[in-house]
Amino acid sequence: MTKQYILKKLLFFFLITLTISPQFIKQSEIEQTAFNQSDDLNEKINTILADERLNGAIIGVSIRNSKTGELLYSHLGETRLRPASNMKILTSIAALETLGADHRFKTEVAIDGTLESNVLNGNVYIKGYGDPTLLKEDLEQFSKELKAYGIQAIKGDIIGDDTWYDDVRLSQDLNWSDESNYTGAQVSALTLSPNGDYDTGTMIVEVNPGAKVGEKAEVTINPETDYVTIINQTKTVATSEPKKLSIEREHGTNTINIEGTIPVDGIHSKKWIAVWEPTGYVLDVLKKSLEENGIQLMGDSKIQQGTIPKEATVITNKQSMNLSELLTPFMKLSNNGHGEMLTKEMGKVIYGEGSWDKGLQVIEDVVAAFGIDTETVLLRDGSGMSHKNMIPANELTQLLYQIQQEDWYPIFEKTLPVAGEEDRSIGGTLRNRMSDPELNGKVKAKTGNLTSVSTLSGYVTVKSGEKLIFSILINNYLGEDAASLEDAIVKLLAAYEFK
Repeated sequence: MTKQYILKKLLFFFLITLTISPQFIKQSEIEQTAFNQSDDLNEKINTILADERLNGAIIGVSIRNSKTGELLYSHLGETRLRPASNMKILTSIAALETLGADHRFKTEVAIDGTLESNVLNGNVYIKGYGDPTLLKEDLEQFSKELKAYGIQAIKGDIIGDDTWYDDVRLSQDLNWSDESNYTGAQVSALTLSPNGDYDTGTMIVEVNPGAKVGEKAEVTINPETDYVTIINQTKTVATSEPKKLSIEREHGTNTINIEGTIPVDGIHSKKWIAVWEPTGYVLDVLKKSLEENGIQLMGDSKIQQGTIPKEATVITNKQSMNLSELLTPFMKLSNNGHGEMLTKEMGKVIYGEGSWDKGLQVIEDVVAAFGIDTETVLLRDGSGMSHKNMIPANELTQLLYQIQQEDWYPIFEKTLPVAGEEDRSIGGTLRNRMSDPELNGKVKAKTGNLTSVSTLSGYVTVKSGEKLIFSILINNYLGEDAASLEDAIVKLLAAYEFK
């Protein structure tokens, strides 16, 4: 626990005692006066909120001056609403505050027993410390280093240690129908990603047409593994017929059913599928990597979970990129797995327990230290997948205002998606939105989407070069294209001129 974090917690409890003073009441009156002076902005935003597409929906909108924190506009700004992936704003702020921008995750490989005539009479251990960036090539490198150490055969077991976090794999509110999707992947301290997007605990299933009409489609998985069972019930059809493919993993298993048709000259289908029990997935791919690098598994060697004994010798390790870099795929690509792993990591580092309960307590502690009223906030996960997360729009803009003085704030701001920037490492989930000249590059904000929920919160640079802070939380929306309504509000803000 950093000294800076402890001091902020103490300062927060001191400030709480001031909120009952007459000075606090006067400040509220000042903010209300400023709100009343923004009549033109009020009317224009109210016109957008009167759009018939929003009938039956609940919309919280909050807008602040980024320099003073002055509340310029609020529509149901104190109403608790589901933030969807705007929850990631809280998670990334808490991670920067408690773990620090230089924090790294790691994976260790160790052995025990004796090495005689290039045969290891003992076990190989791989221990995960929550690294969401572990790839197949890292496991290949581990295998090469074990071989360079002199190991050509293993007369023992391959053991995966995931005890850095608890063994609760899915957050408490995740829908069962989401658990095979990459957005709902299981969380383990030992996990694997299929590519540089670092979607932890998933593999990529690709389906291509067969060589001739009537043949089954060709199915490949990346990385190659025997950990899943593919049931291929597809058919290659004529060019004139439609593509109708389904790729789903059976609930609670690693059986992936692929059904339907694909035209003989059709475009391939690709889907990221979350595995059941990521630790075993890592072990299976490691086993294949060892064999591919000429290391033989002898006798009745088993692949299993366990813990590294104290006397084991660490042979090699891999460290992730630092947190300041990792927040780019987390925030710009809205990576749910990272949100949950960061949550457990904060619980482990601050409270000694890598669980959702302790991690969420850290997030709550941090946002409280920045003046957020935690009595009106409900936190249930670190990614925003839960429909039970709740936060008012005014609290989100207040948080975005308060953090601007932190030394890590430039890192946080850089992680936000940027409107109209085609490079997905910059534009992220906003790369195809608000690309017209008056908005391109001027909006830095986090998107959020769940069934019936669309959200957008962040910063917009206005005509005068000043910044406004905004939060738009649309809930109970059953129509299409809620994003266009959010964009219309932000476009109004971009044209705002400070008086």
